[in-house]
Amino acid sequence: MKQNTDNLSRTDINILEELQGDSRITVSELAERVSLSDSPCWRRWKKLEQDGYITGYHASLDRKKLGLQVVGFSQVRLSRHHPTDTEKFEDAVNELSWVITCFCIAGDADYIVQIVAYDLDQYYERVSELRKLPSVFSIQSSIGIKEVKNTHRLPI
Repeated sequence: MKQNTDNLSRTDINILEELQGDSRITVSELAERVSLSDSPCWRRWKKLEQDGYITGYHASLDRKKLGLQVVGFSQVRLSRHHPTDTEKFEDAVNELSWVITCFCIAGDADYIVQIVAYDLDQYYERVSELRKLPSVFSIQSSIGIKEVKNTHRLPI
């Protein structure tokens, strides 16, 4: 599949790559890394924001240091697939702070939901809460036992 970066210059891509690594970088540091002067670098950075390539900035937190020892993945099947049912489910999932990601998927399940919890008891409580959401028919869960890779960086 072709990358959707045709309208981006190599410099723009370099800016995006640098910002993925450190979004707290100063304009001067970024300009030096991408071989620009400060003003053109700042203008390109702002244009990438305006054009929607940069959707926000965040701090990466260490979930284990915060006590979130359990990561689980629950495949959710809905009993009904009417748009109002799927909207209600998706709206409800969006309100749950302990749901880290949720994707509508193809295959045996309708959604895959990533959940974090302090321990297995809390994970069970959270899956039980998922079961109560609109139109949920079944849930099949798997627990992560070793984190091999976890990144927010996109390959561009």
